[in-house]
Amino acid sequence: MKKTYLFVAAAMAGVLLFAGVSLKPTAPYGFIKGTPQIKSITSLTFGPTGVLFIGDSQGAAIFAVDTKDTQKADAKAYDVQGIDAKIAESLGTTKESINITDIAVNPVSKKLYIAVKNTDGTPLLLTLNSNNQIQNVSLKNVEFSTVALNDAPPAPADATDRNANQKRVSSISDMEYADGKLMVSGLSNKEFSSSFRAINFPFTGKQEDEASLEMYHTSHGRYETTSPIRTFSTTTIDGKKYVVASYTCTPLVLFAMDELKPGAHVKGRTIAEMGNMNTPSDMIWLKENGQNYLVMANTARPAVKVSYDDIKNFQGSLTQPVPGSGGTNFTKLPYEKILQIDKLDDNRAVVIQRKANGSVDLWTSDGKNI
Repeated sequence: MKKTYLFVAAAMAGVLLFAGVSLKPTAPYGFIKGTPQIKSITSLTFGPTGVLFIGDSQGAAIFAVDTKDTQKADAKAYDVQGIDAKIAESLGTTKESINITDIAVNPVSKKLYIAVKNTDGTPLLLTLNSNNQIQNVSLKNVEFSTVALNDAPPAPADATDRNANQKRVSSISDMEYADGKLMVSGLSNKEFSSSFRAINFPFTGKQEDEASLEMYHTSHGRYETTSPIRTFSTTTIDGKKYVVASYTCTPLVLFAMDELKPGAHVKGRTIAEMGNMNTPSDMIWLKENGQNYLVMANTARPAVKVSYDDIKNFQGSLTQPVPGSGGTNFTKLPYEKILQIDKLDDNRAVVIQRKANGSVDLWTSDGKNI
């Protein structure tokens, strides 16, 4: 029996050394110290205090990193014109050589985290402090844990969709943390590939099967099981928890959380169509005049807001083609081509927008129209 223990310990040490980490775990989330092997940063979201989840679509893995960024601070407005050019300058390159892939506001420190990809594919993590100063976040010798996605699409060169897009890129399309679980939308390698995962945190190394999703796409006029959710959030209606999700071209769909069980096939309820030839980029909940609104950013159409009451009160499901828009009432906001958005506080959002003159600007909403 002692020989068996020694063999297992040696094997574990070899695996950890190969990953560039030390063997000793650290509290409180079973983190290890070392350098996570992150191939891409396609999605960011915060979990417990100071813990940043990094979605790596290319590597089909998720990393939880202890940022040590735990000092509470008041939310101050961010305002940087030409944020892409400023980031590029800080990296010693040009704005044409980078792509901002996601942003996340630390809900405690209110510091803004920005994921960037170089044209050579190198992922970078930056922060913007309250003085609008750009700083690099080192991911070397940090405390972290990781979980690999089961049933992920094959490597990029091996699988594309009908539009020749690499399926692996959509293995993680969005993430949100709540109630001790990291919720992840994206694609799997199964026949019904639109997937939703609820992964326990701290990560245990074990992962239950993902749920597969089906919804009626009102712009395409058909039920679909292979289109990934592009962005989602959660809400509670009459004591029941729901995922509120949006897809390309742009239906809004509700999924009951209690149905999203491991291995289940779940049909959503389409409650709105917001227009085709468009991709939703982000959605968050904000308050305006005491009312809760879902705010959704779009890459081609104006951003929209939908009142919680309208979502709650909409009955039935859209199951016929909808020309233009229809279903739940929504209001178009005076902002187009919003690339990224995240919640700064209950009333304000941090926004990255491509302006009409081509400038990519970062700004903070005033709590009135977004």
